[in-house]
Amino acid sequence: MTLTYAGASPGAGVTAVEGLHLTVDRGAFAAVVGPSGCGKSTLMKLATGLVRPTRGRVSVDGTVVEGPVKIAGMAFQNANLLPWRTIRDNVLLPLEIVEPHRRRFRSHRAEYAARADDLLALVGLDGFAERYPWELSGGMQQRTSLCRALIHEPALLMLDEPFAALDAFTREELWCVLRDLWDRIGFTVVLVTHDLREAAFLADTVHVMSARPGRIVAGRAIDLPRPRDLDVCFEPRFVDIVHDLRSRISEVRH
Repeated sequence: MTLTYAGASPGAGVTAVEGLHLTVDRGAFAAVVGPSGCGKSTLMKLATGLVRPTRGRVSVDGTVVEGPVKIAGMAFQNANLLPWRTIRDNVLLPLEIVEPHRRRFRSHRAEYAARADDLLALVGLDGFAERYPWELSGGMQQRTSLCRALIHEPALLMLDEPFAALDAFTREELWCVLRDLWDRIGFTVVLVTHDLREAAFLADTVHVMSARPGRIVAGRAIDLPRPRDLDVCFEPRFVDIVHDLRSRISEVRH
């Protein structure tokens, strides 16, 4: 598929992705890496129906995408929590918007609140439901963001640099949180990241994009056994995978 953003004048448009093709199996964990400006975030917008391709089509779960994908959850680099809402109410926000939960929200609020509390407990935030975002650390806020993305039990989770703003220790801690959530719930994940270690640790397959206009130019299966512990990051075979990904990106940067 191809997406060209219109410019201010005829012929001034920018082609973000061209001839882009990506297939992710149901229940798989895919990562997408590439040089800055290659269209990774555009890919995420296309997959979730936030923008439509200029040419080609997007299909999710066998259905052609014509608008925002209801079965997708999304999390970004910034948690973007609403400061006037409690942590629980931030997590519940998608249920107030997405059908069929929206029409059931008031009558089933207690059920949904219990679901939110269960998710918060899964990510280590048991007891923080009544707190406010400004009372939590950056890592705790990002855990909340993951819960919000998963509260409506999406079949697809799209992650755009979700841990990039965090320190190294917190980032690795949240890799393990995401690993455990994926293993327990079984949703499909597409992770957009600049962090090659993150991609290699979490994903089944890492897809490499070219410089703009972006397209998938390589795919690397990550043949490390699961479940993966952080100690794997220091093993020679893991280091080799990261070096291989880095070299592939270097080849397509220009």
